[in-house]
This record gives sequence, C-alpha cells and structure tokens, in this order.
Amino acid sequence: MKRAIPVLAAAVAFVVVAAVLDAQVPAAHRELIGIDLGWTAGLPGLGLVVPGAILLRRLPRHPVAWLLCGSGLHWCLDGAAGSWLAYATYAGRPGADAAFWVYQRLGATLLIWLPLLLLIYPTGRFPRSFFAYASLAAASLAPLLTLIVPSEVAQARDGNPLPAPFAALDLDPFSLPLPDGWWPPLLSAAWILLPLGVIGAFALVVRRYRAATGDDRLALRWLTWAAVVDVLVMVAQLVVPELAGVVLGPAIALTGGAIAVALVRPRLVDVDRLLGGTLLYAAMAVTVLVVDACVLGATGALLGERLAERDAAVLALLLVMAVYGPLRHRLWLAIRRLVLGRRDDPYRVVAGLAEQLERSRSPEDELLAVAQAVGAAFRSPYVAVEVDRAGGERLVATCGEPAGPSRALPITYRGETVGRVVLPASGARVALSARDERLLGDVVRQAAIAARSAYLAQELQRSREQIVAAREEERRRLRRDLHDGLGPALGGVALRIDTARNLGARDRAGDVDKLLKQAREDITAAVADVRRLVHDLRPPALDDVGLLGAVRQQAARLRAPGLAVTVDGGAGLDGLPAAVEVAAYRIASEALTNVARHASAATCRVRLSVTDGALLVEVVDDGVGIAAGTPAGVGLVSLRERAAELGGDCRIECPDGRGTAVRARLPMGVLV
Repeated sequence: MKRAIPVLAAAVAFVVVAAVLDAQVPAAHRELIGIDLGWTAGLPGLGLVVPGAILLRRLPRHPVAWLLCGSGLHWCLDGAAGSWLAYATYAGRPGADAAFWVYQRLGATLLIWLPLLLLIYPTGRFPRSFFAYASLAAASLAPLLTLIVPSEVAQARDGNPLPAPFAALDLDPFSLPLPDGWWPPLLSAAWILLPLGVIGAFALVVRRYRAATGDDRLALRWLTWAAVVDVLVMVAQLVVPELAGVVLGPAIALTGGAIAVALVRPRLVDVDRLLGGTLLYAAMAVTVLVVDACVLGATGALLGERLAERDAAVLALLLVMAVYGPLRHRLWLAIRRLVLGRRDDPYRVVAGLAEQLERSRSPEDELLAVAQAVGAAFRSPYVAVEVDRAGGERLVATCGEPAGPSRALPITYRGETVGRVVLPASGARVALSARDERLLGDVVRQAAIAARSAYLAQELQRSREQIVAAREEERRRLRRDLHDGLGPALGGVALRIDTARNLGARDRAGDVDKLLKQAREDITAAVADVRRLVHDLRPPALDDVGLLGAVRQQAARLRAPGLAVTVDGGAGLDGLPAAVEVAAYRIASEALTNVARHASAATCRVRLSVTDGALLVEVVDDGVGIAAGTPAGVGLVSLRERAAELGGDCRIECPDGRGTAVRARLPMGVLV
C-alpha cells in the first residue's frame, strides 16, 4: 500500500495540473498548435494506474503491476506535458522545449507498453525465445527512432507544416545526424515493423494460451475479453469519429480492470459467459444499427430527388422517428428473441408452460413440455429434464442434441432433489443472468410439481389396483381354503359321526371307537386350518399379549443357535391402530427371519417406539451385512411395501460395512 499511494497521487497530480493549464489556454491557440486537452489524455492513464495500484497492494512484486503503473504514469505525464506546451507557447513561459520533447518524442514510446504487457502477461516473466525478443525489438524500433530523429525529417514525414509557435523552440536536443537519405527509409521500415511486432506479441499470447492451465488460462481469457472490448471500441470510433475522445478512457480503464481481476480473483465472474455475452450483444447492436442506417439512407434517397439535400435529410429523420422509431424497439426484441429466446418475457414462458402441461396426458409428455419450454425460453440447443423415481428408475425427456460438455441444475421439491435440468456448459446463449436463473427456477419448479403430481397420481392408481387385486386374491384364497380344506374336513367328520351312531346301534364298539378317533383327528386338523386362516388375517398374539409381547414371542421362535435377541419398547405402544400393529409385527418378523437365516450374527436388537405421531421399528444386528450391489429380494421389498402402504418408509442400511439396520417409520395420524 505504501508503494501504491505515491504512484496514484502522482498520476492524479498530473491530471489536475493538466486540467488547470488547459483552462488557461484559449481553444484558438490549441487549434493552432494541434494539441488536444491534456487532462482528457490523462484519464486513460488513470484507468491504468488505479488497477496497477490495486495490484501493487495485493501483488507488490508482480511485474505486471509495475507495468500498469508505469504506463499509466507515462500517459498522465504525456497529457500534462501537452498542456504545459500549450500554456507555455501561449503565455510565453519557460519549459516549452522540454515539454515538446516529452509530448512529441517521448510520447511515442507509449506504443512500447502494449507489446511488453502482452509478452510478460500473466506470469510477469519475459519469454526466453528469439521470437519474443524480435517482436519487442520490432515494436520498439519506431518509438525509439522518434526520440532521435531530426525535427525536419519528422515534420516532412508528417506532411504538415510546423506550427508557428514551435518555430523558436529547440526541437532537436537529442537528434542523431545521419547521411542524407538514410532517415526516410529507416523510419518507413521501422513503422512497418511496428504492427508486425505487436502481431508477433499476440501470436505468443495465443501460443501461451494453448499451453496454459488453471488460473493462468483464466487470466488469458480475461485478456481476450478486454481485447474484444477494445476492438469494439475501435470499430465504434471508425463508425462515429466523434466518440474517439469519449470511449477511449473507459475502454483502457476496462482493460486495466480486467487485468487486475484476472491476476487477483480470476474466478470472480465466469469470464466465458462474459466473453460470449459481450460478442452476442455487440452483434445484436450492430444488426440494429445497420437496419437503422439502411432505413435512414433509403428514406433520404427517396426524398432526395424531390427536395433539397438539407430538407430531405431533415424530413427523412422525422419520418424515421415517427414511423420507424416505434418499430425499432420491437425489432430489438425480435432479434433478441431470435438469439436468446423468450427469457425477457417470463410471464409468457411460465403461462405457456402451464398451458402445455394442461394438455399433456402422461408424465413423459409433461417432461417433454418442460424441456421444450426451457429450450424456447433460453434458446438452448440442448435441454434434458430428468426425474428420479423410487427404485432407481429415472424418467428422461430431451429437446435437441448435445454438442459438448453439459451442466446439471437440480430440481427440488419441498427441500428434496427429485431430478435435474441438463443444459450445455458453455456458449453465449446459455449464459444466465440473475434474472434468467430466477426464471429457470420458476420453470423447473413447475417441472418438479408436474413430475411429482404425475408420479403420485400413477402411484395412487397403481396402489388402488394393487389393493383391489390383493383383496380379490385374498378372497379367492379364503374361499379355496374353506371350500377345499375346512368344508370337506367338517363334512367327513359328520359322515363318520353318523356311521359311528349306526355301528353303535349294532353293538360294534371297536369300530365306533376307530371312527370317532378319525373324526377327532379331522376336527383337530380343521381347527389348525382355522387358526392358520385367523393368523393370516391378524396374528392372535397381538390381541393376547400386545405388539411388544407378540414380537418377543416371534423372536423366541426364530432365535438361531448362537444368536442373542433383545426386544425393547418405549411408551405409547398400547392402543395402536390395528393396521400399524400388523405392519410393525410383519416387518419385525421378516427382519428377524432374515437375521436368523442370512446374517450369521451374534446379537440382534429390536426397538419399538412412538415418536412424533409415528411408530418406529428398528432391527439392528452385527452380522455380515449386505454386500453393495446385491439386488433386493422378496423379503426386503415386502418391508418397504408394508411401510409405504401406511404412508411411511423403510430404510435398510449397512453401517461401517458390517451388520444390517432396518428402520421403518409408520405414521399413525391418518389411521387413528
């Protein structure tokens, strides 16, 4: 900071001095000597000194920081020297000779700063190659020869006569006399080599960019963006020469600022999007301006045959303003919509998407509508909308074809990521502003709602079908068991009892006893079938000893040798809804069965508790666990299905790669 303050203070002092001197010189005298306002020439210098001072504060030893400060100070000094030259020749003050040399001769060396910057940027190290030295020498020859060329040779090359106020000045304090005829070809060759040297420096930048990685590559992209802006400024000056004194300072300041950002915080802004957006908007603006010029020129040409040139121009301007003016805004919107889509009209985008969603008949059609809406809104060449479903299934809808790397933006619904929108990773059209990101968020939010609603509707219909099918299957099973098992068994018992009665009347006690014994066995089997049917409908232990006791009984029946099972329960297990009790019992039983058969565990803990209106069932063992990638069997699927039937969930985890934890959550509020 100690180094930056003197540099910045000196630059500001030069500009202030130039402004004070400019105020005392009449415009007529300034026009006579051909010198512009010095303070306006100093503003571009400030545009370099300020970012250079920032770099000095953050990177005090970086050569680029000193280069920016040096070139900026030189620019400010050049402006102050021009102001003093004008003031001294007007008021007869001393120092005009030195001011002339600094302004006219030393000022030419400002041309050396650009190739030097290109050669050392961004690392600050000068490339050790013959081509680099040759480029710098070619770019420096003409400015250095300007320091020593005789004034009459320089004036003859310029083609303009020497202003009268300069006639009495010592214009050649350091001129180098050469034989007659040497200077003109030498200067001509030097000025030809100047652009070649700059082009050579640019070529080295391109080669350095191809080999760069990481932050160095980002820094070179920032320099590319600054170069694009400078080219656009130069084109604007050629089209509208009056802008030369207005846009030069901001353009140079923007270049210095871009260099400072590139070296200090290159990831502050996505420079690729910035570069693409700059080119895109420049092309759009040029298109509109060309149309403006064509309309104005055509109108003037049509009217010029009937009216005087001045009257035709005025009338053409009025007609363009009255007729074409209102259409110009629409032209801009049409071009922007053609290039960037409808992102400027978020209401129409969202309303159009809602209308398409209403006409969609399936989740696939809804996702396709979302993809098409995003593609049309942002004019993206490729859009993919992906929605995740239970069981790892994924629903995908695409619009366009991918042509490079892509990036995924998450789709969230109530804090849960349910999918993603995939867009190209680069390109001017996919550069999203904060407003564009809000619009995209609104669109994908509708996508999330539509996808989740369609999915839930399908799941509801599927659940209804499963309930109806399960109910009919259960009825058929009960009918079959009653018709084929219990019914014939009871009929056979009745026949045997009748036969026993008949034999008893004939005093055949042995045969009667045999028949009654068979009848008793049949009744016992029938009772067992009835108990099995009743158990399938609802385990009797739930009514006899409650959920906790029933699970303990089941754990005792399923306990394998070497396996210790503990069953714990918290408060609130009494008075549970019947569906919750059955589901919890079935889940615990299935989990205990899996532990006994497959886990090879030494301990297993079952925990039942009521928390936040839901029954929690935990079955944790220390067995071998479940290997990654193992497909879920019928038992594990049934655990999830039983929990899902009640609106709950069941997670099966293998913590630390050993053991298995089954955790089911069964809501009770809807069933109470």
